[in-house]
Amino acid sequence: MPYGFLATVVVWGTCTAVALAPPGPRRTRPSSPTFWLAYVVSELPFLVAAGLAVPTLQAGLDGDLGTPVGAVALALALATWVGLGLVVRRGLRARTALEAALARALGPGGPRGRSGGGCWIPPGLGSRWGRVLAWPFPGPGPGVERLGNLAYGPGRHHRLDLYRPRGRPADGPTLVYLHGGAFRHGSKRRGAQPILRRLAARGWTCVSADYRLAPAAVFPDQLVDVKAVLAWVRGEGPNHGADPTRVVAAGSSAGAHLVATAALTSGQAEFQPGFEEDDTTVDAVVALGGYYGAIGTRGPASSPADHLNAGAPPFLVVHGDLDTIVAVDDARDFVARLRAASARPVAYAELPGAHHAFDLFHSIRAEAVADAIAAFAERVAVGVA
Repeated sequence: MPYGFLATVVVWGTCTAVALAPPGPRRTRPSSPTFWLAYVVSELPFLVAAGLAVPTLQAGLDGDLGTPVGAVALALALATWVGLGLVVRRGLRARTALEAALARALGPGGPRGRSGGGCWIPPGLGSRWGRVLAWPFPGPGPGVERLGNLAYGPGRHHRLDLYRPRGRPADGPTLVYLHGGAFRHGSKRRGAQPILRRLAARGWTCVSADYRLAPAAVFPDQLVDVKAVLAWVRGEGPNHGADPTRVVAAGSSAGAHLVATAALTSGQAEFQPGFEEDDTTVDAVVALGGYYGAIGTRGPASSPADHLNAGAPPFLVVHGDLDTIVAVDDARDFVARLRAASARPVAYAELPGAHHAFDLFHSIRAEAVADAIAAFAERVAVGVA
């Protein structure tokens, strides 16, 4: 009987519809059923399309497509494939959106030697299509080695992983990355792994750090940890191949909040207890799907918007226009306020059709974002912009 086939198609068809047009208002909230329905389809449409093809083929071999139920299921499957095609098309537009954002912030045309043809980011995926199509899951890749669980402080949460080119010296900037997780969960091993490994293969040294989490941690505990990571990179990083003269701070969701706040509070001793004299400045900030509101109601001001100043480093802010976890309006508001206060470039890109946490897989978007981060940081981190 084709009812199992119909049920499979209904599930994936519903997820595809939600990925294309999530229902309800998009506002900041700690979790969203819409996100979980849409996320896999949004970032892994090729695998979903292939997974849907298997039961369709089986139903055809079993003769179920000739039944009324099977015919309805087949029609829904065809509609779902069309929807998946639209998801892919939106994903391909990420590169255009990022290119336009960099051009607006830094001027037209990028470094020809690294980005090609005067564009800020390459026009396509090139040899990376195989990874995107066949195995988009994060994991070890050629040319990159990981040094795990290096200590930057005394606690069990004060550990970081360092990624660097295998077999050759790193010649790019150093990226310090903080994971998301609503300040309550998450791990240095999960966030933005495709981007970290891509940049390490390009010649960067990438650091992904854990930090203290709520409810045990109360702001500014998390911010102190971020600054301790930056101090470690400036002091101990060269022993592991990191360049302490070009440091880019990046984060996703809650991590974006923390790196933005750390960059905007440079030199404030209250957030560096015990290491007040250490250099925790950064040369650029990359915020992916960031939350920019307050963490709590007690203690010092905890929103990065509370610390805006003219001395802010260059920012690259990237947000999905269909984000149902952190509303895109919040990112727009933060960028507008940051641009009004800062004397440095602020690049802002909204990714068409993107939901939250678009950096977890080797997806079309994640590959484009990695290229944009490289183009942006390799320009501003050497003081050209």
